[in-house]
Amino acid sequence: MNFLAHAYLSFSNSAILAGNMVADMVKGKQMEAYPPDIQQGIYIHRQIDSFTDNYPINQMAMNIFRPSAGKYAGAFLDVSYDHFLALSEKFEPENGWEDFTQLCYRQIGQHSEILPSKFCSMFVYMESEDWLYNYRHKWLIEKSFYRLKQRAKYLTDDAPVFEAFEENYEELSKSFDLFFPELYKHVKDMIANGNP
Repeated sequence: MNFLAHAYLSFSNSAILAGNMVADMVKGKQMEAYPPDIQQGIYIHRQIDSFTDNYPINQMAMNIFRPSAGKYAGAFLDVSYDHFLALSEKFEPENGWEDFTQLCYRQIGQHSEILPSKFCSMFVYMESEDWLYNYRHKWLIEKSFYRLKQRAKYLTDDAPVFEAFEENYEELSKSFDLFFPELYKHVKDMIANGNP
């Protein structure tokens, strides 16, 4: 899953949120340098990714992107799912998505002094462009796809990934609707059972 889903599945805990957001930039024993609650967020992030990558519906959904994105199909599916989460009424936070995303930026900011500098540099753009809220708009999905292509070693800027997203929009939406409730329950149960 991508940034919005990881934020949402932090369940308004600011330290878990911080860990959840930076996990991809924390390697190996670097995790031990963080307080336990941020380590918990990093662990939850990794469990979310593992559950997502191995879920059968997502294995099929990735086939939508494989012709244009190859081995990066999963990353583009993650961004796509943030789009459908941002539009979800079923999972919309009590005070609405706009208030939720603004709260997330404030909570992340509370921990900025100890977060990786690479993340902090990116967070400036995340907050100023309001990524978490604007994933609901196709223009941000297209922009996010373009950024992904620029970072991908084996993809060209003209790879038709966004076209695949638009052409298979309804199928991707259905995959999200089937998958996300299962992920939500998985993470909720994991936290309720004290694991991590």
